[in-house]
Amino acid sequence: MTLLGGLEAGRQGLGCMGMSQSYGAGDERESITTVHRALDLGVVLLDTADVYGAGANEELVGRAVADRRDRVVLATKFSLADPDRRPRGDAAYVRQAAEASLRRLGVDHVDLYYQHRVDPTVPVEETIGAMAELVAEGKVRHLGMSEASAATIRRAHAVHPIAALQSEWSLWTRDVEAEVVPACRELGIGLVPFSPLGRGFLTGRVRSVDDLADDDVRRGLPRFAEENFARNTAIVEALRALADERGVTAGQLALAWVHHQGADVVPIPGTKRVGYLEENVAAADLELTDDDLRVIGAVASTVAGERYTPEMLELSNG
Repeated sequence: MTLLGGLEAGRQGLGCMGMSQSYGAGDERESITTVHRALDLGVVLLDTADVYGAGANEELVGRAVADRRDRVVLATKFSLADPDRRPRGDAAYVRQAAEASLRRLGVDHVDLYYQHRVDPTVPVEETIGAMAELVAEGKVRHLGMSEASAATIRRAHAVHPIAALQSEWSLWTRDVEAEVVPACRELGIGLVPFSPLGRGFLTGRVRSVDDLADDDVRRGLPRFAEENFARNTAIVEALRALADERGVTAGQLALAWVHHQGADVVPIPGTKRVGYLEENVAAADLELTDDDLRVIGAVASTVAGERYTPEMLELSNG
């Protein structure tokens, strides 16, 4: 059982965002079945946020765990739910957002409460101080941050212990390794990589932008743009060749690489389908040598395009 700060979270979590937005139409029955199967497989960390599906994702997750709350490590996030999606971190908003999330989830507390993005207009000390009050009241057990810089994490941790930092980390997104990961390890903060499969690209299932639904958010991301797609597909083909040698899928190899980044790492690959969930869970048991990690890491040494648009990048690493 991997610890995030003092929170027992398992070796792998489940990102629930795609059940309600971003990656095409959802199916509530299939999504709830996937959540239940995850719990049966020992995947206990469920990740949602108030902004996903404009609150609908929290409601879905709440329905899925209503009769099995004691088996779940429930994580949600706040700060991006305003209509303009700009981060808010003022104390009044922290409390307002938390109370709304608890209502939608149908619970009296969450196990891990993240600041989704740092509000550059509010001192992080104010935001974390307000979150700490929720801990004191029993409405939140542990605090987390997402896409925060090393300097901001240090300031936040000085106000109240931060259990987890959720940021994008995968074979083709490794920015956090320079400063953020070392800072977290110095402070005893666990790491929760989101999009550990490169938003599905590293699985090799997306052969063309035409494979994506018209409303799929990936159509607007630089790495999926036509001018970058072919170059990035070459990365997947190299990964697939390495995976074939081991009798696993490209996605499993990419996810195993993330698992091997440290005992304090709990990736949260997202899916709304049981088959993909089971494939992801099996990746946690793949054994890789140091040489394997070097070779796998080298296939994604050159990635075409930024991970986000400029507007989205502006909200990251605050």
